[in-house]
Amino acid sequence: MQKSVRYNEGHALYLAFLARKEGTKRGFLSKKAAEASRWHEKWFALYQNVLFYFEGEQSGRPAGMYLLEGCTCERTPAPPRAGAGPGGGRDALDKQYYFTVLFGHEGQKPLELRCEEEQDGKEWMEAIHQASYADILIEREVLMQKYIHLVQIVETEKIAANQLRHQLEDQDTEIERLKSEIIALNKTKERMRPYQSNQEDEDPDIKKIKKVQSFMRGWLCRRKWKTIVQDYICSPHAESMRKRNQIVFTMVEAESEYVHQLYILVNGFLRPLRMAASSKKPPISHDDVSSIFLNSETIMFLHEIFHQGLKARIANWPTLILADLFDILLPMLNIYQEFVRNHQYSLQVLANCKQNRDFDKLLKQYEANPACEGRMLETFLTYPMFQIPRYIITLHELLAHTPHEHVERKSLEFAKSKLEELSRVMHDEVSDTENIRKNLAIERMIVEGCDILLDTSQTFIRQGSLIQVPSVERGKLSKVRLGSLSLKKEGERQCFLFTKHFLICTRSSGGKLHLLKTGGVLSLIECTLIEEPDASDDDSKGSGQVFGHLDFKIVVEPPDAASFTVVLLAPSRQEKAAWMSDISQCVDNIRCNGLMTIVFEENSKVTVPHMIKSDARLHKDDTDICFSKTLNSCKVPQIRYASVERLLERLTDLRFLSIDFLNTFLHTYRIFTTAAVVLGKLSDIYKRPFTSIPVRSLELFFATSQNNRGEHLADGKSPRLCRKFSSPPPLAVSRTSSPVRARKLSLTSPLNSRIGALDLTTSSSSGSPTTTHSPAASPPPHTAVLESAPAERAGADSSPAADPAELSPCRSPSTPRHLRYRQPVGQTADNAHCSVSPASAFAIATAAAGHGSPPGFNNTERTCDKEFIIRRTATNRVLNVLRHWVSKHAQDFELNNELKMNVLNLLEEVLRDPDLLPQERKATANILRALSLDDQDDIHLKLEDIIQMTDCLKAECFETLSAMELAEQITLLDHIVFRSIPYEEFLGQGWMKLDKNERTPYIMKTSQHFNDMSNLVASQIMNYADVSSRANAIEKWVAVADICRCLHNYNGVLEITSALNRSAIYRLKKTWAKVSKQTKALMDKLQKTVSSEGRFKNLRETLKNCNPPAVPYLGMYLTDLAFIEEGTPNFTEEGLVNFSKMRMISHIIREIRQFQQTSYRIDHQPKVTQYLLDKALIIDEDTLYELSLKIEPRLPA
Repeated sequence: MQKSVRYNEGHALYLAFLARKEGTKRGFLSKKAAEASRWHEKWFALYQNVLFYFEGEQSGRPAGMYLLEGCTCERTPAPPRAGAGPGGGRDALDKQYYFTVLFGHEGQKPLELRCEEEQDGKEWMEAIHQASYADILIEREVLMQKYIHLVQIVETEKIAANQLRHQLEDQDTEIERLKSEIIALNKTKERMRPYQSNQEDEDPDIKKIKKVQSFMRGWLCRRKWKTIVQDYICSPHAESMRKRNQIVFTMVEAESEYVHQLYILVNGFLRPLRMAASSKKPPISHDDVSSIFLNSETIMFLHEIFHQGLKARIANWPTLILADLFDILLPMLNIYQEFVRNHQYSLQVLANCKQNRDFDKLLKQYEANPACEGRMLETFLTYPMFQIPRYIITLHELLAHTPHEHVERKSLEFAKSKLEELSRVMHDEVSDTENIRKNLAIERMIVEGCDILLDTSQTFIRQGSLIQVPSVERGKLSKVRLGSLSLKKEGERQCFLFTKHFLICTRSSGGKLHLLKTGGVLSLIECTLIEEPDASDDDSKGSGQVFGHLDFKIVVEPPDAASFTVVLLAPSRQEKAAWMSDISQCVDNIRCNGLMTIVFEENSKVTVPHMIKSDARLHKDDTDICFSKTLNSCKVPQIRYASVERLLERLTDLRFLSIDFLNTFLHTYRIFTTAAVVLGKLSDIYKRPFTSIPVRSLELFFATSQNNRGEHLADGKSPRLCRKFSSPPPLAVSRTSSPVRARKLSLTSPLNSRIGALDLTTSSSSGSPTTTHSPAASPPPHTAVLESAPAERAGADSSPAADPAELSPCRSPSTPRHLRYRQPVGQTADNAHCSVSPASAFAIATAAAGHGSPPGFNNTERTCDKEFIIRRTATNRVLNVLRHWVSKHAQDFELNNELKMNVLNLLEEVLRDPDLLPQERKATANILRALSLDDQDDIHLKLEDIIQMTDCLKAECFETLSAMELAEQITLLDHIVFRSIPYEEFLGQGWMKLDKNERTPYIMKTSQHFNDMSNLVASQIMNYADVSSRANAIEKWVAVADICRCLHNYNGVLEITSALNRSAIYRLKKTWAKVSKQTKALMDKLQKTVSSEGRFKNLRETLKNCNPPAVPYLGMYLTDLAFIEEGTPNFTEEGLVNFSKMRMISHIIREIRQFQQTSYRIDHQPKVTQYLLDKALIIDEDTLYELSLKIEPRLPA
């Protein structure tokens, strides 16, 4: 027979070892001996539910152990000591702390222990109580009692159900019996009717039977209807009706908000301005008020009626009939049409009125009203433009949940079709006025104001952060200060590029902009752009080494002040190339427009506006094109709808190229054509340039130059040779002698200066018969000569006359490198003469002034030759478009290797032309170099690289990481993911399609990263079992979110706040009670910033007032794009491209790319990112809620 219990001694020794190292409670206690009243001091260690004791603290093997599960621990009084004297020894014993462990079953003696201090004894009692699992046993007992109670209830219900079933069966049997008895009685009654005529008409038993029948019929009917109702509630039709009702409820809320906005517009702006217009010194006239607020009051009254009708329909719920309300709204749409047509004019009038300082001050006072919530008047004027598309989306959703046989389906479809017609016009107007609203918003942000932005012809191009390098006189860099200057803090500037001006501002802590006192507003007419340092300039060499060739210079030569140089530093080479491309394009636009204006002003029968009017293809609607009333940066009407062929024709029209058209085309061409088609058109223009300008335009353009030859020979005083320069501007084109890509444009000079006429003849004028004329016809004192630099002039004088046969127009070497106007002595502006033709000036404008003037362009016959002019201009245009394409849309070539190779082949073909102009050759080589380098500037981290770097690292825990470290690395990861999205994924709403993972993988990756980070925050909080730890975790995450806000990472703010608003976290009342008031107030502030209320109006305003780098919330832009896509189609019914829609899409993509291009200067910390990307820490939503219920169970009802 077994005498002892065997146990695993090795495992027990291992547990004893763990108890010594990691025990819950360890220390010396006195243990009462079993055989006598003697106390022995032992070293005890508690591990889980096992209590070990050792002979001493250094003992490796335990002397014994106790299993504490199910035991109880209580304090005992000090035992009496018989032989103790009254001295201090007894007092010392009484001060000791005695407690006993009872094991709760017979046969086991209690364990009596004592310690020296009371606090230590209480801690030991609490630890032993926890180790006994008494609370769990009590909870188990309670749950068992509840379970037994529930089982009893279930059994009782089963018995009751069986009894009811038997009763029903008995009732059925009784009914059948009664039916048979009734039949028998009826037969008997029929037989006995003659004998019972005097008896009562109905037997009381029959009455009882009928009552029973009536009761059973009612019961069966109710049971049947209950089944029918339950089946309907679960049916798809009922689900559709529930969604339909929800749409209507949402529509009522949106309509209420819209009526409130109209109320603010009318009562906060319209009516106060009417009163101001009636004052003694009116800051605005009544006509201007009517122009700005046309039909605004009527629209408010109309929607108040519509809103009241909606609320009346809600009162009759669940019967929601809305078609009659839209029938009331549709006849009033002509009011909206007038508002839409007037919208652009109203913004122009508002911009003109703002030039009045009294009106501007009064308007700012109105906008400071708390009801406006920081929104400007332009915002309120734009709200009606977006309301009709909202109705269309609502009707679309209603029709999706309205059955085809529904009584109001046809009425809803009719209302939707009418609203869509108006929406197309409204989308066009919103697109046309987008630029005006953008300019006014920027002007309002500048504290000092900026009058040039009130010019409605200014077109916004781009904005971003650049670093201004300090400079001294003559544009030389101050090498002394470069070493000690903190460029990031002191030199950061917010720059804005427009078609005519370049603004440089500083941003205050409140988000407001301040123009620099010197060089804050740069007129591009007075600027020379130096894209690359001059190899001969030692200072430029030094700056290139210091800044990694990220700097560029703008030399400003104002006519009434000394020249100065602005040196700017871009964050990356890619961003520098984008800035260079845009600035160069704006300069080219001004150059071409200015030179053509001068030449055609009086010297030609066709002025620039008349030239546009004479070419009907530029302004007259046709079957394949439709124009807007708005003019682009080249003063040509914007395209509203057009075929792909006409868009490509506008892209390659050699007369002008609008920068806003080029940006929109390159952002959105994937929607309506392919890159191969675009490149094919550019290649065709280069090889066959005469196909780029329509025949009618060529006839108008060259008519003056052809007529000029005959008139020049016949009469030296021809009207073509007697043109006067009117003001402004006189023509002055100057170039630098270095091979630097410097675009110098000087189209204006002091108006009171003496201006000479233009003569393209040089000292070697015998090469062409068209330039020979008698001295009497054209005396030397009355001519101004366009002369070259001394070195080149000496070369021209010493060289023999060129053979016309050798100098073919297609093989022209070049034009003079330095062209300037020389004023003859004694000549005035009134008697100035010019022998330049429009074609000649156009050649200078497009070929010479664009990429440097070639040295051999001294033959008037070759200048006026059509083929030479068009060939040089076509090459210029192709290189211009390709440079813009490659520098700003490099992803097109990274993802399409075939396109890249075709562009390389085309550029190599251009380089093989032996007669290519020097600056054209250099531009081609630069594009080739930029295209051939494989991501030389792509030094940015990628998410895949970070994941690979963190695989081999040891995981950090949340407690060891600071809030600053977490916020910085969250910002770094968010920006890396946001930056990786290619712009083509924003086209076509691919993120809403079934194959979204294939069409928009990077948008899906961004969405998944957002969800993972939010899940991590919630999971980390739920990992803590005690309330205090959870409250501390919440406070730490709120601090992380606030640091993200300071870093302009609003995506990270939304990740954290959305996690804290989850039901599993939000319901923890006890935890939130422990969170401090300051943290709760800070959380409310963060939530208000990223709130989706009013189409994220607070977040949009915050992004406007912050300097990049920043990480916006991507969902805000995806909502805008979805709104545009739902409102209007990409193509009209005639198959034309809706280019107004393309402009709106391009505007949003341009804003997204602005934040993508500016990177954070944050060092990567692998230990932090390893924690943030560890998906093992993430708990799914269902488990989170179960944990929440376990931590804080629901309170009983």
